[in-house]
Amino acid sequence: FRLALIQLHVSAGKSDNLHRACGLVREASAKGAKIVALPECFNSPYGTQYFKEYAEKIPGESTQKLSKVAKECSIYLIGGRSIPEEDGGKLYNTCTVFGPDGALLAKHRKVHLFDINVPGKIQFKESETLSPGNSFSMFDTPYCKVGLGICYDMRFPEMAQIYGQKGCQLLIYPGAFNMTTGPAHWELLQRGRAVDNQLYVAAVSPARDEKASYVAWGHSTVVNPWGEVIAKAGAEETVVYTDIDLQKLAEIRQQIPILSQKRCDLYGVEMKE
Repeated sequence: FRLALIQLHVSAGKSDNLHRACGLVREASAKGAKIVALPECFNSPYGTQYFKEYAEKIPGESTQKLSKVAKECSIYLIGGRSIPEEDGGKLYNTCTVFGPDGALLAKHRKVHLFDINVPGKIQFKESETLSPGNSFSMFDTPYCKVGLGICYDMRFPEMAQIYGQKGCQLLIYPGAFNMTTGPAHWELLQRGRAVDNQLYVAAVSPARDEKASYVAWGHSTVVNPWGEVIAKAGAEETVVYTDIDLQKLAEIRQQIPILSQKRCDLYGVEMKE
């Protein structure tokens, strides 16, 4: 099946972001994409100072439009961090998934909040405004099971391992790595998660805007279960297409059967209920 990653140029105008995002989703569908993903924070600038201003409830303006375009195009649509979600007086970094009938299939709240301090380069603290999610998020399609994470979630291999244990063959991470962490770790982490768990990993970023207060690295990427980069964008707004070959995944798992050779008598990673 064909996967499309929409590397959107995000402006300060929510309505404009939504309009252009939906237009690119329609374009991707017309080119045969069955699963389409939008980047983290696609409907607002990325920054703690913006989260409260742009926050919505679910359902709300942004998710209603995503539901409508998913149904119109008969696709599975991953809404990036579609919105800062407001719920019960708290804000969450939330990714929604809609099916071909427009129904909400999954809602992933970012589990690991991005609180970092790299002296002289970048300091950022999502926990100043956001609360963490407390659950894994998976959804089924006729093609395969898909696991979701958001940006910083990609740094935690236990999360990806559990998704693999639960039968996911594709992991999708809407993300917005910056100009410090992007060139250092963006591709490296995706390749690590893919080869460790013998599955496909896709990470979709906003396009780079040098004038923004937070400058995204871009380079939306798809990695196969062998750890090879099979599709990659540059920094500009674009749509990345790739065909996901589940037969190749099965062959790799047969050739190097790490999943059946794990020493569960010595170690293990488990999901807590």
